[in-house]
Amino acid sequence: MKEINIGKMITMKRRQKGLTQEELANYLGVSKASVSKWETGQSYPDITFLPQLATFFNITIDELMGYEPQLTKQDILKLYLKLSDDFESKPFDEVLNECHKLIKKYYSCFPLLFHIGLLLVNNCAEALDKEKTTSVILEAKELFIRVKTESDDSELVQLATSMEAYCALMLGNPNEVIELLENKSNKIISNESLLASAYQMIGKLTEAKYVMQVGMYQFLCNLFDSLVNYLRLCHDNIEQFDETYKRALGLAEVFNLKKLHPTLLTKLYIAASEGYVIFGNNQKALEILEKYTELVTGAIYPLKLTGDDYFNLINQWIEELDLGNSPPRSEKIIRKSMAEIVIYNPAFTPLESEVRFKWIVDKLKTLIDEKT
Repeated sequence: MKEINIGKMITMKRRQKGLTQEELANYLGVSKASVSKWETGQSYPDITFLPQLATFFNITIDELMGYEPQLTKQDILKLYLKLSDDFESKPFDEVLNECHKLIKKYYSCFPLLFHIGLLLVNNCAEALDKEKTTSVILEAKELFIRVKTESDDSELVQLATSMEAYCALMLGNPNEVIELLENKSNKIISNESLLASAYQMIGKLTEAKYVMQVGMYQFLCNLFDSLVNYLRLCHDNIEQFDETYKRALGLAEVFNLKKLHPTLLTKLYIAASEGYVIFGNNQKALEILEKYTELVTGAIYPLKLTGDDYFNLINQWIEELDLGNSPPRSEKIIRKSMAEIVIYNPAFTPLESEVRFKWIVDKLKTLIDEKT
């Protein structure tokens, strides 16, 4: 990470000009000892010397200061993963305070602000207090609003808007979500086919396949998420609910989501089992929860985004994502949430007397007890 490092910059630029400390001191009208202290970091030049130094070295004051408010993608990833692990192992307030320090220090680094907001949303439940959880979500929302209104990165602005809407939904403000997202363009504009065709025309077949695989993978994830969300809307129609679940299962089987992206499959199992309880089909719900338990207590860890035998070219694209192949939360917190979404889910209250459900709960508790 870049810090204010004026001493090293003065040393480097002075040596590039072939000057001694005394010669630079004479030019500025200060003592040699002052220049020495600047270069060793014992003190900083008076602010009135900055324009003179910058002009002398033919650089900007920002360059002279050696400070850059933007962190690199690698810096942000490293910070995100560290803080994610800290939320697992340290007191919540301690990590939250660390986030506050970073926000204050890099308030103009919009990619970092977005990812700290994402981190807060993903770990807010660890506050273990409803009022504090709400406060953390509000903090995250304010970060997304700042990114949306101040950043000149259109893709980041779009992501921030979506996360602002997600926070509004978490806070129970559906009208705000509608205001943010309604009437936004719903046209599907995809350039993958055009780009792949162009690569193919110049004989770059691997590049063409890579572009198409990335596009198909993203479309697959979006389609599956949409099916899960639609399933939750079908509680008024058992036929449509059954058909949606059937089609989602078929898609999961065709693309082997159990291996390719198991967390997508877990969302389907939870949504389907909740729905079948609503319809009064407890046995079907238990059957699906058993599949869920088998999946989340199985060999799916560590959870990492990755390709497979079919999507054999997308790992490079995954590595270039902001978080790479890393999940948004620590593995311990993920395991815990996978267990608690069943154990403490009020939707499953009608199943509590079932022997099969008690076995499911006992099995899922191992996810909380296991050391990761």
